[in-house]
Order: sequence, then structure tokens, then C-alpha cells
Amino acid sequence: MLTKDTLESFKKKSDFIKYLNDNQAENLLFKSALDKYAYYQELLPLQAELVELQRWVQKKNKRIAILFEGRDASGKGGTIKRFTEHLNPRAMRIVALNKPSDIERNQWYFNRYIKELPNSGEIVFFDRSWYNRAVVEPVMGFCDKKQYDRFIIQVPEFENMIYESGTTIIKFWFSVSKEEQRRRFEKRLNNPLKKWKFSPVDEKGQELWDVFTNYKNKMFSRTHNSFNPWVVIKSNDKKRARLESIKYVLSLFDYDNKGNNYKSILPDPNIVQRYYRNTIQLDK
Repeated sequence: MLTKDTLESFKKKSDFIKYLNDNQAENLLFKSALDKYAYYQELLPLQAELVELQRWVQKKNKRIAILFEGRDASGKGGTIKRFTEHLNPRAMRIVALNKPSDIERNQWYFNRYIKELPNSGEIVFFDRSWYNRAVVEPVMGFCDKKQYDRFIIQVPEFENMIYESGTTIIKFWFSVSKEEQRRRFEKRLNNPLKKWKFSPVDEKGQELWDVFTNYKNKMFSRTHNSFNPWVVIKSNDKKRARLESIKYVLSLFDYDNKGNNYKSILPDPNIVQRYYRNTIQLDK
């Protein structure tokens, strides 16, 4: 048992960590504390690297758009929070658009996303993006076949124009298993602070799992290419998914002072994979 006297006997942090390690079998809270400590020991240096990346983006007038896609409760929002929580808010934005207005419904589909693209020296994080039309909208009946077909033809050209303009697009798909999604839904419903996250679309997520899978696979086959590839993040372990997706982004750029805070910025290939037809996904 951890007593006041025991706590007062620790001379430095390493003494406390050793105590938790030596006694974790007797108390599950000790193991949880150690896991969280290890997570933050890795996360904070990576976030410091993100600060260096952002400074370089500002200095070199780069434009970066990072798209976070995936099924509901796959860990997109939590990952975006870890990406952004220490960045300069004047040089980054989080874009999470509501459903289109009556005016927007009668515009070209990509119109409302174009004005959200990054300006020079800016990183923009899309919490869902134009790819709503590739999966969620057809599954839920929010668009018709003609609108879907037009989108799936136009999106590679749309992204190619963005790429040729000098904007880097990074496309993440967070892959979560059906069982893990169900567990997270139940956890949300039992948490009064997170009930708001559970929507009618979430409710249909389990019921329409196979339909989602079909549209997801069609999206990959039609929109994955060499200049804007899809990157699949296995996200059953949310903390690992956050760390490895940050590493992936950092690994793409040769920014100033790279590696000063975190030496080996290489994502784990068991967690992060560029899409290919035989990629093992959790949400198959």
C-alpha cells in the first residue's frame, strides 16, 4: 500500500517509478499510472517536434492540409487534439464543418472546402473532409448515386490541382475494429460528459458496418495515388495511434532542428501503413 511515509521516502522521480514497477502486480492503478507516464514521456517530445515543424512551415511559407477520416469513434478527434494542443493557434486551424446550408447544397460540392484550405505558412487539420461524400453520405442516404459518381470522378483531379499548387495533403484513415467501436460507443453512452458525441449516424455505424466497408474500399481504390496516398492507422490502441500518426507527419518533412527533441522519428509499420490492396485493416 502506498502510504504517506512511503511517498516521503522517495528522493527523486526515478525512486517513485521503481516503486510502481516493483509493486504493479498488487495494484492495477500502478500499472495504469506507469502506462500513462510512458505515453507522455513519448508524446511530449513529439509535440515539441511539431512546434519545430510549424515554425519551419511559417518560415518557408509551406501549406499543409491533414485529413482525418475513419469510422465513428476511431480516434480522429483525440489525435487532432494531441497534434494541435501546443501549436501556435495563429498558424494552424481545425476544420470540422457542419452539414451544408441550403446555399452550399446548390454549389459545387468542393466549394465550401476550398475556402478552408491552408494559407501560406499554415497547417490545417480537417476533422472529416470532402471524403464525407465517399463513405458517410452514400451509406446514410445523404447524397444520391449521381452526386456520388460525380464526386468519385472529380476528387482525384481536385486533389491533383491542390498538389500542383504547392499544398501538401496528408490523408489518414483511422481503422478500428467493430468490437472496439462498440465498446467505445458503450463507454460514451455511460459517460455524461461524452454522451453528446453519440449521434444518429453513430447509432447506425454498427448496423451498417458492411456497407461502410464496401464504400471505404471503393474510396481507396479510386482515390489512392502516388502524390496523395491514403495512410491507414490501426487505432484500436488510441494512444499508439496518436503517437505513430504524429511520427508519420514529422517523417515527411526536412524541417529545421529535426530530431533535437525526439531522435528516431520513424513510424511503426505495424501501426502505420500506406494503403495497398492487401493492407490488413481492422475495420474490414
